[in-house]
Amino acid sequence: MSALSFEPPRGMRDFYPEDMAWRDRVFSAFREAGDLFGFERYDSCPVESYELLARKAGEEVGEQIYHFLDKSDRHLALRAEMTPTLARMVAQRQKELRFPLKWTAIAQCFRYERSTKGRKREHFQWNMDIIGEESVLAEVEVVGAAVWALERMGLRRGDFKVRVSSRRFLGELLERSGIDASRHAQVFLALDKRGKMPDSEIAAMLRDGGLTEEETAKAFEIMETKDFSASPELSEFFALASSAGFADALVFDISVIRGLSYYTGIVFECFDTAGEYRAIFGGGRYDNLLTSIGGEPTCAVGLGFGDVVVTELLKSRLGADAAGGAPRGTAVGFMTAAERPAAIALASSLRSRGERVDLALKPQKPKKFFSRAAETRAAKAVFIGPDDTAAGKARVKDLATRGEEEIELQ
Repeated sequence: MSALSFEPPRGMRDFYPEDMAWRDRVFSAFREAGDLFGFERYDSCPVESYELLARKAGEEVGEQIYHFLDKSDRHLALRAEMTPTLARMVAQRQKELRFPLKWTAIAQCFRYERSTKGRKREHFQWNMDIIGEESVLAEVEVVGAAVWALERMGLRRGDFKVRVSSRRFLGELLERSGIDASRHAQVFLALDKRGKMPDSEIAAMLRDGGLTEEETAKAFEIMETKDFSASPELSEFFALASSAGFADALVFDISVIRGLSYYTGIVFECFDTAGEYRAIFGGGRYDNLLTSIGGEPTCAVGLGFGDVVVTELLKSRLGADAAGGAPRGTAVGFMTAAERPAAIALASSLRSRGERVDLALKPQKPKKFFSRAAETRAAKAVFIGPDDTAAGKARVKDLATRGEEEIELQ
């Protein structure tokens, strides 16, 4: 038998404690932002019917779904994103739910694709969706929550920009230029690849989609548009974002299209300002998704925010050791077995007050105990020796200032 590899499957991840510290930092910001902006949490199993995901995953992602037949020959798949699952859940109880819905989830998603910087074959994705609201304020709320979360994680406004456009506005520009609406989906799909392949290849895609040389040239000309004042929805979005206090985090970019076919209106993607990474988050309005799977017509806005890119960005901006934040809690140790009951009692007393306590599991010498306390990022440490139990008191050491104070032992 060949030696067993200790590596996880290609593109998958293990989370050691130091990795979990970063994950907790990111997830905490996700949850706090969702709560602060009034979203309700939901969840679902990671396995869906292949038919649902293949139908709604989009032209490119549909080829990247992990899928299989179960023992009853049902064709199932691991979710590649949460939006189709959300649409199914809403459609299932559409007549019972009270709209608009503001739902949020942190879901693990899987895509079979080449692992690159910022992209794995599995990732966690924070989803925020507002369903049943036509107002552009829905877009403002989800983008505002994402901006708040980035700042909560420790990034500054200068570290990122949210690029905003509108597929509706782009469609209007294409139609005015003479490109028929029946070809817009093909144009969106091709133009979404700008920056990922040479313009010559994109032009070939457009011509293959039925555009003439003149129409292809017009499509590229439109992609240089800098003025969005002719778009009422974009004008309102930027005005409301200004009222909400985060307009300086936004920029209009007509090239933001979003490859998934179900987007219908405003779309957005967030990138680091240095241009070192893939998109941090993205989303937009998708007013037809529920209808396409058999639900009643319902407007919706959604955002997907993965954990991989933002974690790499945080490490580069804050430092690889910054995940755990400030030291916290108290380490409690003891010199011999005779002091163990006093150490246990002290740990229990501190925990009853809500304090985090790392209790040593066996007798230690002081040097080894304080060394471990520093390694585990304890804020304070109490080491109990024979003299301490005899006196009924011990000293609590602040590991940052080296100051000490007495504490009663039980």
